[in-house]
Amino acid sequence: MTSQPCLHFRPMTAADFAAVIVLGNKVHGDNYLTETNVAEYFARGQKDGRNLHWLAFADDKLVGLRLTFAPGNWPIDDYCSPSEWPVEPTRMCYFKCAAIDQDFQGLGIGKSLLQHSIIEASALGCKAGLAHIWRQSPNNSAFEYFSRCGGELIDDYPDRWYLASIEDGYYCPVCDGICRCIAAEMVLPFSKINLA
Repeated sequence: MTSQPCLHFRPMTAADFAAVIVLGNKVHGDNYLTETNVAEYFARGQKDGRNLHWLAFADDKLVGLRLTFAPGNWPIDDYCSPSEWPVEPTRMCYFKCAAIDQDFQGLGIGKSLLQHSIIEASALGCKAGLAHIWRQSPNNSAFEYFSRCGGELIDDYPDRWYLASIEDGYYCPVCDGICRCIAAEMVLPFSKINLA
């Protein structure tokens, strides 16, 4: 009988960049995470002594990550609908991405990582978080997962990652290169969160 790995969680540090890039790209496609953007993303998750990025390990192996931007540290772009949000932008964090190693899915790692990020964001005064959820994830699992956690759909945006695929070298595993995937703009009010 194989023993269960010991799962543990901790905030991300700069020393984790290389492993984070490997896992993120394994799940989301080549060049989704790079040395340049991971350093930028890491800075966006730091505010007032709080770190909103969390990692999950099975024994010593990185098996899950949650990158989250602090309020005021992320751009409101053309794929956002702030007039539809339940709270003002200064009270919202941004859930940039999550990735769970395929061999460790179904163990509650994603929800635990989300909970850790929400605790840190709440300490900064956040009342909700925004995400652009990958509609073309296998079986639309990302949308289903975020909906079960309490996420509410605001709008769908085609071609959310198109520019990244033609300008930044992102290789979408679903589109076989140039990305035409749809992003679901979703908001997760912390008062409605369901992590059961």
